[in-house]
Amino acid sequence: MNSKKYHRKMNISRKIHKIVSFSLDEPLSQFRSFISVASSAGSERAIFRSIGGGDETMAESGGGIAHRLASWRCCCVFKELSFIERRRRTRTNLRNASMIPPFNKHLFGSRWRSLGVSYRILSMDAREKSTSTVLESSKHKRVLVFVVMPVDTFGADASGSLRIKRLKALTVSLKALKLAGVHGIAVEVWWGIVERFAPLEYNWGLYEDLFGLISESGLKLHVALYFHSNVHQHRKWGVSLPLWIVEIGKSNKDIYYRDISGLSNADYLTLGVDRLPLFYGRTALQCYEDFIVNFVNKFEPYIGCIIEEISVGLGPSGELRYPAHPLGDGRWQFPGIGEFQCYDKYMMEDLRIAACQVGKPEWGDRGPQNAGCYNSLPPGVPFFGDGQENFISDYGRFFLEWYSGKLICHADAILAKAANALRKYQQTVETSVLLVAKIGGVYWWYQTISHPAELTAGYYNTALRDGYDPLASMLSRHGAALHIPCLEMMDNENPLSYRCSPEGLLQQICKISKKRIHLIRRNANERLDKTGLRQILANCNHPQAEAVRSFTYFRMNEKIFSVENWNNFVPFVRMMNSGCRRSWKVKTLCAFPSPSRSANPSASPS
Repeated sequence: MNSKKYHRKMNISRKIHKIVSFSLDEPLSQFRSFISVASSAGSERAIFRSIGGGDETMAESGGGIAHRLASWRCCCVFKELSFIERRRRTRTNLRNASMIPPFNKHLFGSRWRSLGVSYRILSMDAREKSTSTVLESSKHKRVLVFVVMPVDTFGADASGSLRIKRLKALTVSLKALKLAGVHGIAVEVWWGIVERFAPLEYNWGLYEDLFGLISESGLKLHVALYFHSNVHQHRKWGVSLPLWIVEIGKSNKDIYYRDISGLSNADYLTLGVDRLPLFYGRTALQCYEDFIVNFVNKFEPYIGCIIEEISVGLGPSGELRYPAHPLGDGRWQFPGIGEFQCYDKYMMEDLRIAACQVGKPEWGDRGPQNAGCYNSLPPGVPFFGDGQENFISDYGRFFLEWYSGKLICHADAILAKAANALRKYQQTVETSVLLVAKIGGVYWWYQTISHPAELTAGYYNTALRDGYDPLASMLSRHGAALHIPCLEMMDNENPLSYRCSPEGLLQQICKISKKRIHLIRRNANERLDKTGLRQILANCNHPQAEAVRSFTYFRMNEKIFSVENWNNFVPFVRMMNSGCRRSWKVKTLCAFPSPSRSANPSASPS
């Protein structure tokens, strides 16, 4: 390179230090004339004109390109254009490298400026071509973002009929989420609303209106078919079980789970009635199947094109677990170990049969008698320690295998019926819909040998046994994805004495599910702070998370649209859409500092 040409390009490198703003919603073709690569032979004048950097250009266009671009919605920062440093490498990679730096923890730190020297702007043509080469391996890293509808989406009007509340505000909110890059909306479809008054009488009117509103906004749907009640968690806006189920429960409380004290939990039907015709001649499994089939028939035009994921409720909060840690009624407080929920007469009868089959009829008369109570802590509970008939004794292993096995059989039966109803939609890629099953994130006492809180919830997972592997095997038989929570949590956000490890739990589940089932992830607590969102990004982009398909943000409310939270949420969504590591711009990444490792006392269990 001759001296004059070298100095001219060095001068360009010093001058071009601009902030270029543009809308990520616009097609790339509109920006080709704004950004060019100097390594191919462009003049100073052409380069400055392309980024709107010259005074002459600004005068001719009444403010020029930079002025127009500054008025658009979203911005990214391109820093330190250098056409000299590593020139050979730039030429070599021009056709197959985007040069947008990978997403990693250093970009969130305060040292981002020191990395700016190596950033280059390639032509948009070159960047589009690179998508099919360098970024091919990261396409599967794009994580679709769904946002759960507000808990009070529906409300009663003057006549007592349910309707969509705040329709205009909801419409604006949906459009804002679409512009932010959100892929779809997660809608909870309640058994207690649709089949509320009489068996086999379904009223889908509310959901027809809501699905139409969402699809008109250009958003996709994740539909969660829920067979539980949330009245205890949301007394004002909660949805009960169908009224005809509630009437049956008044005369027969054993259709619900019971603890060792005989207290029932009316949030979900006990597994003991799965195959008993107690509900106007139908079993519980038949009630669930009829509901699923009726839903599929009603919304057939939506399935595969608008409805992309269907989650089937399998227990309290829609999760496959026992209500061992009931919220809202004062029985349990974090970090209590919870209680086994097998004392209704139908579950106890099944336990007696199982005990007789192994030649130990005495084991069928009771559950563990030394397992403590809801708010017990592990050090003082013999069953979860080294007491007689503890969790590793012959009796302990028998009981826990039966207890957790009933849960997996319950999910197996429901998912088989759901998969059968959706089978015809799986034949082509265009109409395929993903079947989803949720589990709870029981992460407290995870760092103990016995994992007592998981055992009472029905997950036979200890330091000596992997309890999630049988679950993954069952889901893979039905082609179902696993919906897991706690993505925003870190181990150090809870007191050390509680032996919490949400990160360890996620790592275990990711390991056993890798290359076997899809993962769908969600947050357990509402987090819009930079630390929580950054943790979600890190977990979705974990090396062991290759099968992550989507993320469900819990949930939409007025907080998400406040200025500070929105300014955190929008870059987060864009980064999820871009693949987290390789396709995001500098300014957005810098909006999130490295998370503080200080404890967060506000964290709570899922």
